[in-house]
Amino acid sequence: MSLIVQKYGGTSLKNISIIKKVAKKIKSLHSAGTKVVVIVSAMGNTTDSLIKKAHQISKNPSPREMDILLSTGELVSSTLLSIALNSVKIPAISLSGSQAGIQTDINHGKARINSINPKRIFNELKKNKVVIIAGFQGTSLLEETTTLGRGGSDTTAVAIAASLDTDQCEIYTDVDGIFTADPRLVPKAQLLHQIAFEEMLEFASYGAKMDPRAIELAMTYNIPILVKSSTSNSLGSLISEDADMKKTIGEIKNKVRGIATDNNVAKITIRKLRDKPGTSASLFGLLANENVSVEDIVQNASAGGFTDLSFTLKKPELQQALTILKKSQFNSNISTVETSNNLAKISIIGTGMQNTPGYAAKMFRTLGNANINIEMIITSEIRITCIIDESDLKSAAQLLHTEFSLDKNNS
Repeated sequence: MSLIVQKYGGTSLKNISIIKKVAKKIKSLHSAGTKVVVIVSAMGNTTDSLIKKAHQISKNPSPREMDILLSTGELVSSTLLSIALNSVKIPAISLSGSQAGIQTDINHGKARINSINPKRIFNELKKNKVVIIAGFQGTSLLEETTTLGRGGSDTTAVAIAASLDTDQCEIYTDVDGIFTADPRLVPKAQLLHQIAFEEMLEFASYGAKMDPRAIELAMTYNIPILVKSSTSNSLGSLISEDADMKKTIGEIKNKVRGIATDNNVAKITIRKLRDKPGTSASLFGLLANENVSVEDIVQNASAGGFTDLSFTLKKPELQQALTILKKSQFNSNISTVETSNNLAKISIIGTGMQNTPGYAAKMFRTLGNANINIEMIITSEIRITCIIDESDLKSAAQLLHTEFSLDKNNS
């Protein structure tokens, strides 16, 4: 049977009128004989609104209660879309994450999918129904509702596509696809029609609005992802294996494909940390035990038995990390702790950069000539990232986009 998995983001479901348009699009597929499974996000800004309401009642609401509260947003979307389809004579059924067989670990707010049992989904498809699944959620072995964190509906969609053994997962959003930079910062940003899993994973990890876990799953199970607009006829962006690169000879694979930006960055620097075996393990073990995600780490060379260590994390987790450090016995190993929450990341990304000299120098020179200070530098094989002041992010993105010849479409 022909089977397709689609995911619609919050902006693609933000009101009843748009939900009816989505239903019309799905009806066309179903009427043509295609089996359709749809994963949905919460409508518009529903999740943010629910978070705000909870914090109006308590500064520290229970993670368990927050998961139950936030999971309702996707349930509303899925049921409304099901009602819309049934109203136009297309049989449809909405399923919660639990009903769809999504089992997770027990980490409230940041749960990871352990397994999916798609039996219920297949049973409903056999009845010729469109199956609409609430994204972003599942249930733990303790039978507790869990949520997957920001972007979790993307992860749900790819995981469902893998469990159903489909050839592709389609993700619909309010933009035409993946761009060479954030068009809100860089007006000359160009649409990338194709991008490799490896490159997209770096984009997602360093600012693009996709959950990196979704890309990791797609890489693992080789599920191509088509990202496109729910309102335009754009062909979108295909995220897949590096097939295009494999066919290419020579220097073309070494070009920078895009600029990733992220302004949700805080930094903690620990001065004169005792430099002895196990110190870093103890420090980051403390944070990991409290489910605080550390992103980038830079440690200076040791001098006199002491070292300076800096790491970045998301702004909302800064205060929690500081509280953990202050309350722990580890605090006795720390001389001075400095923090900053007005930072941003800017990255150049492209396959092959690790074997070609000059990219780092060109990036640093461009920022230096604009009097933009670099606070930290982090690299991977296909990415160079600089931590800069948040106020410099827009100008830095535009300058680098031009410097690396991305203003014209090379996709």
